[in-house]
Amino acid sequence: MHKTLTALTIIGLMGMFPASQAAEGHHHDGEMKHEDHAMTGAMQEHMFLKKKQIDGYTVSFHVMKPADGPSMGGSHHFMIKVEKDGKPIEGIVMNTKVVFPDGKSASKRAMKMGDWYMAGYDLLDSGRHQLMILFKTPDGRKHKGGVYYGE
Repeated sequence: MHKTLTALTIIGLMGMFPASQAAEGHHHDGEMKHEDHAMTGAMQEHMFLKKKQIDGYTVSFHVMKPADGPSMGGSHHFMIKVEKDGKPIEGIVMNTKVVFPDGKSASKRAMKMGDWYMAGYDLLDSGRHQLMILFKTPDGRKHKGGVYYGE
């Protein structure tokens, strides 16, 4: 019951901000900066959205602090969406890894939440974090990539 409630809450939160709003405030490198958008409350702090091409797939990397209420664990949600020709890819298995500013790392399997995959991590408010993914598509091929989050 708790997992179902958590999933529904997160899916509901993701639906609050359509892709058209998320596209506002992008820099040419795809990273969304805090001062570039007019969101309020917990969603405004440390909003990050970056798209990257990996082996012909468009991969969206999104980091946000969870709103009050259930979370995936950790101070931030690390969310990933994989698309091909503008459509989400189904049947993916995904693992995530974060290398923290001090060089330590943590890995977690991502949980599917609607069109997104998500894992919770404790990310510091300062310093540069390396966010990495390894995902296996239904054809059995493995794909990997990543981005940097923070200073």
